[in-house]
Amino acid sequence: MLFMTWTIAPEPFDSPTAAELWRAYYTEVSDRWYLLHEGRRTDPAELEREIAARTGTELAPPGGQLLVGRYEGTPGGSAGVRLLDADTAELTRVFVCEELRGRGGAALLVAAAEDAARALGARRIVLDTRNDLVEARALYARLGYAETAPHNDDRYAEHWFRKELTGLLS
Repeated sequence: MLFMTWTIAPEPFDSPTAAELWRAYYTEVSDRWYLLHEGRRTDPAELEREIAARTGTELAPPGGQLLVGRYEGTPGGSAGVRLLDADTAELTRVFVCEELRGRGGAALLVAAAEDAARALGARRIVLDTRNDLVEARALYARLGYAETAPHNDDRYAEHWFRKELTGLLS
């Protein structure tokens, strides 16, 4: 039996790989929201505006980090962290391409993001997500994140999670 593996490494937020994964992530979460609430996919012009407006600069060192997961060398997922303050990092852009889901990549990306947050000096990590992203909420709960009070006023956020970062890097 051939064993397939994930590798996870930092990636510049503005690399072609990061841009491709951001487009796939944003298209999926935007389409899910519009299909649920309005019965349609995202308007292509709106999609392009939002992708262009959210460049990911906050995921650049020294205050942030974007990580890309590759499955057998092929880019297949991402996770980002950014410092909100000296002790708190935010987990964002956690995504695994649909065809690679169920192969452990999401948990590895989150663990790598937690390590990146620790390396930035964070003692805790927070995130937000939506009601319809039930898989994400289950993942975070399984990985030790506890639902908590809101830490932001993002119009799409419906659930907020927090985890204390203890111990050594993974």
